[in-house]
Amino acid sequence: MLTQPTLAGAAEILLGMLTMVAAGFDIRYRRIPNWLVLTGMIAGFLWNLYSSGWSGLGHAAAGFGLGFALYFPLYLLRARGAGDVKLLAAVGCITGPGNCFWIFLLSAILGGVIAMVILVWHKRVQHTFFNLSFMMGDLAKLKAPYKSSEELDVTTSKGMRLPHGVTILVGVVAFILITQFKIKVGA
Repeated sequence: MLTQPTLAGAAEILLGMLTMVAAGFDIRYRRIPNWLVLTGMIAGFLWNLYSSGWSGLGHAAAGFGLGFALYFPLYLLRARGAGDVKLLAAVGCITGPGNCFWIFLLSAILGGVIAMVILVWHKRVQHTFFNLSFMMGDLAKLKAPYKSSEELDVTTSKGMRLPHGVTILVGVVAFILITQFKIKVGA
């Protein structure tokens, strides 16, 4: 059985730095560079090796696999970019599978809140719900929505897009704050 190292100190700093830089690139250039996510992956494997010995490599690999598996289907549907997939995989390398899953959930929930605020601000709520029903209909027919509407393809500039590196950063910050609060309250 894999033991899950605590995500403290150096790992939190590493995770924060990785996601902050990725969010900055995603905001400015709408892409997350390969050198950055590869560095995060290598650092994650090394961190887990250092903190847990050889079993840490399995922990990092499981986190990588889960992070990749969570976003890869969305990439195939062109609902996420390749950089987003690789970033969550790098986050998984650092945190392991359990923490990666919680970061994924927090990113999804908080990203949804951010998206709703932006949609209200730009007065696109009704249009977005129309697109959502359109997407669900296409998915029910086992058809990729981006094939019917360019607006639903993240590789084009037709639709409204939120840099997903930012939502991963928000999920990471929330995760760190929650785990720090739990540690302080439970101690």
